[in-house]
Amino acid sequence: MSMLPPEFQSRRAFLRRSGQLALSGTALPFALNLAAIGEAAAFNAPAGDYKALVCVFLFGGNDYANTVVAYDDPSYNQYSTIRGGGAGQTAGGIALAKAALTPTRLVPLTPPVDTLGATTREYALHPAMTGLANLFNTGKAAVQLNVGPLVVPLTRAQYNNSNRTLYPRPPQLFSHNDQQSLWQSSSPEGSKVGWGGNMGDVVLQNSLNSNSLFSCMSVSGNAVFLAGDTALQYQVSTSGAIKIRPATDTTVYGSSSVRSTIDSLIRQSRTHKLENEYNVVTARALAAEASVTNALALSPPAFGTAPNLRPFQATFGTDALSTQLQMVARLIKGRNVLGARRQVFFVSMGGFDLHDNLVAQQATLMGRLSTAMTAFYEATNEMGVANQVTAFTASDFGRTLASNGDGSDHGWGSHHLVVGGAVNGQRFYGVAPPISVSDAKDAGGNYLPENAWHVGQGRLLPRTSVDQYAATLAKWFGVTDAEMPGVLPKITNFGTAASRPDYPTDLGFMQ
Repeated sequence: MSMLPPEFQSRRAFLRRSGQLALSGTALPFALNLAAIGEAAAFNAPAGDYKALVCVFLFGGNDYANTVVAYDDPSYNQYSTIRGGGAGQTAGGIALAKAALTPTRLVPLTPPVDTLGATTREYALHPAMTGLANLFNTGKAAVQLNVGPLVVPLTRAQYNNSNRTLYPRPPQLFSHNDQQSLWQSSSPEGSKVGWGGNMGDVVLQNSLNSNSLFSCMSVSGNAVFLAGDTALQYQVSTSGAIKIRPATDTTVYGSSSVRSTIDSLIRQSRTHKLENEYNVVTARALAAEASVTNALALSPPAFGTAPNLRPFQATFGTDALSTQLQMVARLIKGRNVLGARRQVFFVSMGGFDLHDNLVAQQATLMGRLSTAMTAFYEATNEMGVANQVTAFTASDFGRTLASNGDGSDHGWGSHHLVVGGAVNGQRFYGVAPPISVSDAKDAGGNYLPENAWHVGQGRLLPRTSVDQYAATLAKWFGVTDAEMPGVLPKITNFGTAASRPDYPTDLGFMQ
């Protein structure tokens, strides 16, 4: 997608100039995208005012039932029976042993309430998630139960109703690409604007950052989540800013003269409008790269395992998610160099589409997730910004409660984690779903209450929408009620204004 105005899109001129710049590599086309971002005015927020949201996206669709695991005996026994557990609450099939859950048992300030009104439900995190369980039990993390894409609130009977005008379903349910897009943008695959980017638009409109380039930053490649109407994502790698190498290296092809010629070519002013704009944008990209490099210099990369050789005392792993979150922490440490008071970040990890080998593979993934998010929280605490940075998980969808033999299949609703010093932690939010895969109905043809919150095989029918989840984060970030529909257009279908106070627009998990 081109970000240049139509009058700049002369194919012949572009090809002529790009031929001259062929030696400059792949970073220059990326630099062209930066032309669409205007510099915001100097911010007038009080000193020390900073907030950041960090989306941790779990690509593939995480299995909710083995992440936030039923722990009270009646619920656990139902879970174990459905998933093929062994006798005496031992492991079997795709069920985890109850004894393995004891170290990660969650001890909330108040017990969660389920759809039947019971307050006896208990949960534990996956056994590999000791770090996140500790954050929950010390008030630094919360669990949002059964959240997923919704257009409007739905019951199971309404979901099955053929009147899609009255009871609209989210499009393309159970499809990876579409549900990833719905989570990130409230629209199916092909969407060009996400709710993280929409929050970036609000930041720019309110002149909260002195350099607009760093409002939305991805350490995980391109993500629609960070795309706004005016805010675009600035991508970095786990090593730092993406450089225009011929303009920053000492030599090109071993020659300082070639390097100097290219540098002059891509920086000099031009009389032709397109050529000059191209060079202006390139100069902006070079300045941005220098700013990021200077910001990262405040926390040099790790060259060993000793604490004095790490950028933070917090112990990050060496896997992809840990290195991404460590980079986010380093960028936050350099926020003043970047001129940023409000930032939205995107990181991710993949491998969650576990139709088979669920038990073995998810254990590795959950361990990495817990280590990375725990270390990230510890790094923000070390920097003194734990109350100003909130990380949250998201994923394509949950999965079936029913086993397919060695794994689980595509689902809908799921449970997610919110971590940070500003989180109203040690609590569950939303409504706990019954443990059921049954389709049984009563004599009147209505689903039995324990079967009313899944749509088959234990695919959870969300009791909380992604829009409610996002609105709660956005409100903390500083988005006003008046600005909220511009960030989340479907939020008007929920809450008191929509006569649905049982689907509140502020879920309460943020202070």
